[in-house]
Amino acid sequence: MSEHPATETLLGSYLRDRRMKLDPAAFGFPAERRRTPGLRREEVAQRANISPTWYTWLEQGRGGAPSADVLDRIARALMLTDVEREHLFLLGLGRLPEVRYRKNEGVTPRLQRILDALDPSPALIRTATWDVVAWNQAATVMLGDYGSRPLHQRNALRAIFLDPRARAVQYDWESVARHVVGAFRVDAARAGAAAEVGPLVDELCRLSPEFRTMWRDNDVVHAGGEAVKHIRHPVLGPLAFEYSAFSVDGRTDLSMVVFNPATPADANKIRSQIGSTPRREEI
Repeated sequence: MSEHPATETLLGSYLRDRRMKLDPAAFGFPAERRRTPGLRREEVAQRANISPTWYTWLEQGRGGAPSADVLDRIARALMLTDVEREHLFLLGLGRLPEVRYRKNEGVTPRLQRILDALDPSPALIRTATWDVVAWNQAATVMLGDYGSRPLHQRNALRAIFLDPRARAVQYDWESVARHVVGAFRVDAARAGAAAEVGPLVDELCRLSPEFRTMWRDNDVVHAGGEAVKHIRHPVLGPLAFEYSAFSVDGRTDLSMVVFNPATPADANKIRSQIGSTPRREEI
């Protein structure tokens, strides 16, 4: 039970609950002679580099709203997960914390199995900087073999502007390119990756006058949602797909993009080529 049930807020209750579930020995604190489990308030305050009195007031629902910096320190002190940290900010400030971009080098086997299960629908997973980090065989049929490209070239934005093959399959390349630039800008900003995209943007501005013009227009579009995409496949001919994009596990820095064949005939065309492409685990 709370020591101050009349004054304890949802924030205070959450802090106390998280604190009492931590193992003192894991943080170098003596575990003997403790009346209650978990860390003491002064130990959390010490780890967060804040006043023990101020932390006590937060648990007791006194002292007003904490700052984002204080909540961030407490989140680190309590070893909160990203989801727990978000919940802490919602309770303490009524909003989510500012996003922190995390660079992704790949995906888990679970996510790869999900992609593979979607065949013959081309599907891939991309980061907030539009680096493609996973794909299925149907995506190789539709978009080309990402596995044969160097890591730094597995980028969807770079392909649109620098790969003649990516341009050739589009019926209206300029319209597609403008949409891609606007969606890329939104994705990068939402994930807090503005600094990370700088080198890529500089490179594309240098190598592609069209990208430079579109980027300077500062247009933004919704990166998710649904749409129908038409392409001219060099082997299979015209193909149509229902395009959908989803965040992966609720994250702003990782998206799954699925191109569902619009007709059974389109699906059969993709299916007929899957056996001739390298499997993802062979790449």
